[in-house]
Amino acid sequence: MASETTSAKPSIRREFVRKTKKVFRWVLTLLIVFLGTFIYWKYFYTYSEGYRAGLLQKFSNKGTFFKTYEGEIILSSVSSKADVAIASEKFLFSVPRKNLSIQFDTLQGRNVIVHYVEKNGPVFWRGDSRYLVDSIAVRK
Repeated sequence: MASETTSAKPSIRREFVRKTKKVFRWVLTLLIVFLGTFIYWKYFYTYSEGYRAGLLQKFSNKGTFFKTYEGEIILSSVSSKADVAIASEKFLFSVPRKNLSIQFDTLQGRNVIVHYVEKNGPVFWRGDSRYLVDSIAVRK
């Protein structure tokens, strides 16, 4: 009888360890799927896209380790006869493509229309802003 109890204990222990590993694998898989989905939604999912028009006030290349192009447009809701924005709001954006920087540099101080894509959160190598501008045109 003693041999029956000793052989039963290791099989119960093995079964418990096997089931625990199985549960741990499922929890780990669900955690990885959840984390991957969250990262995609937060940093790579396009929340909105559209156009903004205004005066291109500032455009610069900044950053300590990752140099990114950052810009600022003054969006005016009311303008005067002297082309001065009376009631204005700033639109801060990042430009992920370096080949657009020459266009932005030459259009500072002019009225422009930009196309942007808004993400749910910024990524440090892409810029400081959630708004990523991918094209610019002069406003006539």
